[in-house]
Amino acid sequence: MRTMNITLILGARPQIVKSAPLIHLASQDYQMSLSIIHTGQHYDFEMTKIFFQELCLPDPMANLNVGSGTHAWQTAKIMTRLEKILQKQKPDLVVVPGDTNSTIAGALTAAKLHIPVAHIEAGARSYDMRMPEEINRRLTDHCSTLLFTPTENCTKNLLKEGIAKEKIHQTGDTMYDLLIQQLPKAEKTQILEKLGLKPKTYALLTTHRPENVDNPKNLKNIIKAIIKLNKLTIVFPAHPRTQKQLRKFRLLKAIQKQNHIKIIKPLGYHETIKLIKNATLVITDSGGMQKEAFWLKTPCITLRENTEWPETVEAEANYLVGTCEQKFIKKAYEILENGKEIAKKLEKTPNPFGNGDASKKVLEAIKFFLNRSYQKAP
Repeated sequence: MRTMNITLILGARPQIVKSAPLIHLASQDYQMSLSIIHTGQHYDFEMTKIFFQELCLPDPMANLNVGSGTHAWQTAKIMTRLEKILQKQKPDLVVVPGDTNSTIAGALTAAKLHIPVAHIEAGARSYDMRMPEEINRRLTDHCSTLLFTPTENCTKNLLKEGIAKEKIHQTGDTMYDLLIQQLPKAEKTQILEKLGLKPKTYALLTTHRPENVDNPKNLKNIIKAIIKLNKLTIVFPAHPRTQKQLRKFRLLKAIQKQNHIKIIKPLGYHETIKLIKNATLVITDSGGMQKEAFWLKTPCITLRENTEWPETVEAEANYLVGTCEQKFIKKAYEILENGKEIAKKLEKTPNPFGNGDASKKVLEAIKFFLNRSYQKAP
């Protein structure tokens, strides 16, 4: 039986999380030979390497060492370096998860080499073309051969855009697979003790999107709001780039003066999941964290005007406040005042992101597609 040679392109933390369950399943399948290429889009060790280690993933077979830069520079650099490897490897299929520059660069490079592309987390839409992620996910979907959607809404988005029904596979969300698998390990971490926290006495804050951290007005509004939210301890694992911008806009010292704000280094997957599960509230601009908060039944305030996961908003588990200081504070105190009622409602809310077997469905669809391709080959 012919071995299926698959190449997986990764470059940022969320892509590792989305891919981990698929990597584990593929490594146990005698038909599959999966190679990982890391683009180096996030160059900081803490931002990616720790995830490979704690999720027990094999080392990438290649690291493109691209590092940070403008969107055009970074995407072009990934493509030129990746093209050489794919031409030599000649994989049967390239898999790209998510919506980063690594995603679109991997999809475009493979498509132009006439290598089939599979997109994990296809069909997500915020309908905000100012977001680089929205551009990346749309273009990736339209040059992919297999599109794996996490929800019915994502499937409908693709059909509306004229993508052929036979290309689309509604599998559920691979991130949910990982959360179910890794939650017991996450529960064992000592992050609450390390930070001197008790369950349901704190909020978890993350912000990293350029429209928030590169805009001095927006970042200042976020910081002013969390300073005023002093009835609650706020844990702030700050992305290195976010810390850089806080210093640049002279906001870091204002945070450091606050006894209720704990600014810390970025955390690994298990510690992050433990903090989300035990928080009273999650405050974020991350798409992935919106979903993780929803799955762990923790109310979420999103520092954006829109989201690619409207399912969480419709369930009244996620509240879009943008960077308006007044809206942010008002919603935060509403959640604190009605915590018990919200918790009861979230416990009963159905999960539109699948049953935790998305990775298995992805792998089955890939194998079916490649077996059929082999049969058609001369």
